[in-house]
Amino acid sequence: MEKEYKQLAGNAGKTAFGTALSRILGYIRDMLVANLFGAGIFADAFYAAFRIPNLFRRLLGEGSFSAAFIPVFSQYLHTKEKSETQKFLNAVFTALVLVLLVVSVMGMFFAPLLVKIIAWGFTGDPEKMQLTIELTRLMFPFVLFICLAAFLLAILNTLYSFFLPALAPSALSVSEIGYMLALAPLLSSGNQIKGLAISVIAGGLFHFLIQYPNLKSLGWHLKFNFDLKHPGIKKIAFLMIPSLIGLSVDQINSFVDTICASFLASGSITALYYSNRVMQMPLAIFGLAFASVSLPAMSKAYAQKDMTTLKNSLNYSVRSTVFILLPAAAGLMVIGLPIVRLLFERGKFDSLASLMTNSALFYYSLGLPAYAMAKIFANAFYAFQDTKTPVKTAVWSMTLHVVLCVLLMYPMGVGGLALSTALASYFNMFLLILYLRKRIGKLGLKKILFSAVKSLASACAVGFAAWYACKISDIVFISVPTAILAGIAAFFIVSKILKSEELDVVLHIFKRKTSKET
Repeated sequence: MEKEYKQLAGNAGKTAFGTALSRILGYIRDMLVANLFGAGIFADAFYAAFRIPNLFRRLLGEGSFSAAFIPVFSQYLHTKEKSETQKFLNAVFTALVLVLLVVSVMGMFFAPLLVKIIAWGFTGDPEKMQLTIELTRLMFPFVLFICLAAFLLAILNTLYSFFLPALAPSALSVSEIGYMLALAPLLSSGNQIKGLAISVIAGGLFHFLIQYPNLKSLGWHLKFNFDLKHPGIKKIAFLMIPSLIGLSVDQINSFVDTICASFLASGSITALYYSNRVMQMPLAIFGLAFASVSLPAMSKAYAQKDMTTLKNSLNYSVRSTVFILLPAAAGLMVIGLPIVRLLFERGKFDSLASLMTNSALFYYSLGLPAYAMAKIFANAFYAFQDTKTPVKTAVWSMTLHVVLCVLLMYPMGVGGLALSTALASYFNMFLLILYLRKRIGKLGLKKILFSAVKSLASACAVGFAAWYACKISDIVFISVPTAILAGIAAFFIVSKILKSEELDVVLHIFKRKTSKET
C-alpha cells in the first residue's frame, strides 16, 4: 500500500496548499469586513443573509450533490467508454443548471419567509430584518454560480486534479477584497453592505470560470444535453435524496445556532461566523484535504471491488487527520484570543467582540478532530453509494445538538452554541464508526487509537509551548507568530521522539506542496 499512501498524501498536500492560499485570502477579506462593519447590524445582517444561499450551496453543490455524483462518475469513468461518460457529464450539467435557475428565482421571491426562519430574533428590529431580506435577495444568484463551480470541483477531484480546485474558492475573497478596497470607500454604509453582497455573486462566477480551462486541458468539456432521463441522472437523484436530508440536518444545526444567537447579545451571529472561520483554517487545510481525496480513492476502490485498498485508504486518512488536528485544536484553544485580536480587532471590531468570538472559538476547537473524522467515515458510505446511513447518524446528532443549544445558550452564550456543535459532532462520529464496522468489519481502530494517543501527547506539548511563547510580548503581531512557531517546533520534536509514522505524511505534504498540478 506504500504507493497508495504516497498518492493520498501527495493529493492531500496539493489540496492543503491550494486551500491554505485560499484561506489566507479569506482571512484578509474577513479582516477588511471586520474593519469596515465591526460586529453590529450590518455584519449581522450580511452573515445571516449569506447563510441562506450557502445552505443551497451545501445541498446542491459541494455537499449532497458531490457525495452522490463522485461515486457515480467514478463508476462511469472506470467501467464505461469516454464518449458515454461525456454524455453523462453533459446531461448532469444541463439538469443542474435548470434546477439551480429555479432555486435562485424562488429563493429571491421567498426571501422574506426564509429570513424570518433563519433569523427569527431579528423580528424585534425591523431595520435589521429588512436589510437582511434585501441582502438575501441580492445574493441568491450566487447559488447558481457556486454550485456549478462545486460541480467542476467534483469532476476534477475524481480526475485526480486537486490543487486548482482547492485554490479556486479564493475567487470569492479576491472579488470581495477588490470591492472593499476600490469601491466601498465611495459609498454610504447602507450601500457598502449591499455592494459587498453583489461582489459575492461576482466571486461565485469567477470561481466557476477559473476551473473550466483545467477541465478542458484534461480532455473533457461541458455542453447542454437535454437528455434529462439519462440513467446517470436518475442514479444521482436517487442517491441525493437521503444525502439531501443528511446535509439538511447539518444546515439545520447551523440555522439553530443562528436562531439561538439572534436572541443573544448583538454581535453574537458575527462572533459565531468569525470563530468558525478561524477554526476552519486547520480543518480545511488538513482535515478536509484528506476528506476530499479519500472519497475519489475509496470510490475507485469500491468500483474495482478492492475492499482492502478501501479500508487502508480510510484508516490512513483518519490517522493522518487526527495526527495533525489534535495539536491544531490544542493550539487554537490556548492562543485563540490573541489570534482573534490579530486578525480582526481593529476599526469597529472592538475588544468585547474579540472576547465573544474567542468564547465560541475555544469550544469549536474541541470538536476539530471530530468534524474531519466524521466527514471521512461518511465518505466511506458514499463510496459504497450508501447515502442513507449517514442520514441516520446525522439526525441523531442533530437532535442532541438542538437539545444542547437550548440548554447551554443562556448560561454560556455563544460558547454554549459552539460546545453543542462539538459534542454533537463526536456523537455523530461514533455512530458512523459503529455502523461502518457492522458493514465492512474491522477498521483498524486499534491502530487509529494508538496513533491518537501519540497525537494527544503532541497536542499537550503544542499547548504548553504556544502558551508560554505567547507571553513574551503583549503585541499580538509578535506574540502570535512566535507562539505558532513554538507550537510547530514542539509538534515536530515530540512526534519525532514518539516515532509517529504519520510524521512522514506531513513531511511528504510539505515536500510536494509546490509540485506542479497534473
